Amino acid sequence: MKKRATIIGAGISSLSTACYLAKKGYRVTVLEKNSTIGGRARQFKEKGFTFDMGPSWYWMPEVFEKFYNDFGYTTSDFYKLHRLDPSYQVIWEDKTVDPIPADLERLKELFDQYEPGSSEQLTAFLAEAKYKYELGMQDLVYKPGNSIMEYADLRVMKGIFKLHVLSSFASYIRKYFKNDKILSLLEFPVLFLGATPKNTPALYSLMNYADIVLGTWYPEKGMFGIIEAFEQIAKELGVEIHTGEKVTGIKSTDKNVTEVQTTNLQITTDILISGADYAFTDKTLLGKNANYSDKYWDSRSMAPSSLIYYLGIDKKIPGLQHHNLFFDAPFAQHATEIYDQPSWPKKPLFYACVPSKTDHTVAPQGMENVFILIPTAPDLSEDKNTREHYLDIVLKRMEQHCGEDIRSHIVFQKSYCGKEFKEDYNAFKGNAYGLANTLKQTGILKPKIRNKKLKNMFYTGQLTVPGPGVPPAIISGKIVADEVEKNYPIHQPTYK
Repeated sequence: MKKRATIIGAGISSLSTACYLAKKGYRVTVLEKNSTIGGRARQFKEKGFTFDMGPSWYWMPEVFEKFYNDFGYTTSDFYKLHRLDPSYQVIWEDKTVDPIPADLERLKELFDQYEPGSSEQLTAFLAEAKYKYELGMQDLVYKPGNSIMEYADLRVMKGIFKLHVLSSFASYIRKYFKNDKILSLLEFPVLFLGATPKNTPALYSLMNYADIVLGTWYPEKGMFGIIEAFEQIAKELGVEIHTGEKVTGIKSTDKNVTEVQTTNLQITTDILISGADYAFTDKTLLGKNANYSDKYWDSRSMAPSSLIYYLGIDKKIPGLQHHNLFFDAPFAQHATEIYDQPSWPKKPLFYACVPSKTDHTVAPQGMENVFILIPTAPDLSEDKNTREHYLDIVLKRMEQHCGEDIRSHIVFQKSYCGKEFKEDYNAFKGNAYGLANTLKQTGILKPKIRNKKLKNMFYTGQLTVPGPGVPPAIISGKIVADEVEKNYPIHQPTYK
C-alpha cells in the first residue's frame, strides 16, 4: 500500500509539495481550512470584477517553467504570458513620472538621464547580479538548509566572496550609483524582503537581475491561473484536496505523526507536512512537539504586513499602468516606520496594480480593476477609522497624479489587513511575506524544514527555506518532497 503524506494548507508551497510527492508515488491528501485553495494567491469575484488577492508580480518565469516541465507540461499549456512594457511606472516625489522600459537599452538611456555615465555602471552591476542569480538559483536556492556542509561545493566556495553576503545592499549599490532615483529603483525589489536596504545582504541584487533582465510578466486571466494549473496537475496525479477542513489536532505515536484531526475528518498518515504558517503550527497545533519555543518566534524579525484595497472603478483611469509605484513620499521615513520604529506610516509609499490595463476579463467593459497595497509593520493595532484614513490618503495622491476623480466612481470596495492575514492564514503577527531576509535569517539560519521531535513531520512555505515569494514557494515544495523521499523512501515501511 502506498505511503500516505498529509499536507496542511493549500497554498503554493503545499500544492507544489503535493505534486512532487504524488509524482514520486506517495498517496497525498491536502487539508485546507478555507473554502478555496491558493493561500495568499486566492481569488474572489464581485460585481463583475475578478480580484487576485495577493501576489501580482510574475517574476522568474523560468522557475514556473521548470515546475511545469517536471510534470511533462510547459507554461503555455495552462496560460499565455505577456511581458509588460513598461515593466512598471514610478511616480516620484518631485511629481515626475517614469515608465520603466522592458528593453535594457532604453533603460540604460533613462539611467544616463538620471546620472550621466550610469549606463556603463548598470552593465557592470547587472553582470554581478547575473552571477549571483545563476549561482543562487542553480546551487543555493534548492538546498534544504540542514547543514553548513551543503555549501561545501567547489563552485559555491569559489563564488562565495562574489555573492557579497556580508555586504549591505544599500552600501553595495552606492558603489555603482549616486542618483537618488536610481537608488530607489534598485532598492524597490528588496523592500518586501523584510529589512531596510542597509540591513539586507547585497546578495539580493540578484532580484535586480530578475526585474531588469528577466522581466515582469502577466499570466492571462490573472495570477490565480497558477493555482488552477497546480491544482490540475495535482489532481491528475491523484492528490486528494479537501477544503473547509481546519486541522484541530495532531497525535503522535513512537515519534511518528499518526493521526490528524480536522473539522470533519480523522486521517492516519505516515508523513505530515505543514504548509500552514510555521509559527502557528508550532504554537497551536504541536504543543510539546513544537520545533521552536514561543521565545524563539517572538525574537524573529518579520517581513512586512500589508494594508490592501480591492477597488472596482466604473470608468477607465488614464495615467495608470498595470504596475504603479507611488514613490511620491520619503522612502527612508516609511522604511523606518516598517522596520525600525514599527508604526502606521505618516506618508506611506504604496503600490497600485491595475490588471485591467492588460486583461479585459478582470473588469466589466469600460471599467478598471484596482489593487492598492501599502506595506506596513506587522502586528499593528488598528481602529475602525484606520482603513478609511489610508484609503483617503492614497486616493488623493492617485487623483492628483491622474488628474481624475476616482473616489466617486468606486462601485466595489474591500480592504484586507493584518486582522484578515491572521484569520485566513493564521499568519504570525499578521505578516504578509514571512521572515525578514536578514543575514541572521538566511539559508541554514531559517527555521528548519524538519521537526526535531516528530521525525516524519516537515514544513514548507515562506517561513522556511528558501523564503518568501511565489517562485521560492514553488521551490520550497520540491525541497521538502525530496527530503521526504530521502528520509522515508516509498519502498520502505514507516512504522517499526
